[in-house]
Amino acid sequence: MKAAFPGSFDPPTLGHLNIIQRAAGIFDELLVVIAENRQKKYLFSAEERAAMLRQLAGEHSNVSVCVCDILIVDFLRKEGINLLIRGVRGMEDFSYEFELSMVYKALDSGIETLFMTTDPEYFVLRSSSIKEIAAFKGNVTGMVPPLVAEELEKKYRLLGITTLQK
Repeated sequence: MKAAFPGSFDPPTLGHLNIIQRAAGIFDELLVVIAENRQKKYLFSAEERAAMLRQLAGEHSNVSVCVCDILIVDFLRKEGINLLIRGVRGMEDFSYEFELSMVYKALDSGIETLFMTTDPEYFVLRSSSIKEIAAFKGNVTGMVPPLVAEELEKKYRLLGITTLQK
């Protein structure tokens, strides 16, 4: 069975990796889909996010990573995938993701959505919060893998901001 885990992953968090690891243990193939939403402003380019996730998920031979800049249901149809994995941390996430799954279902009745709750230790991790903490020179090492912490530090250094406090 093949499944897709779409998201912006800007940046990838330990919560994202938790879902990837667990889904990789359930499905024969897992495609991590980096969304390129034209209406969003990203810190990392789609290719930077994909490169990080390829490294981070590299231990799983059944996980691949790609970039998608079209409607996810069209992408899934093209790839022959009818199962979406969506990570949820709480009721706010679930409400949003549930509504989104209804939109997907309306666009393609063959698309099924599986909601996976994150493990409790990743309950509060949000990419937007992590970027804000990093921009204010906060320590994000407990929220993201070391590779992502380094990439955040590099990115903010390029922008003239030093991130990680030692």
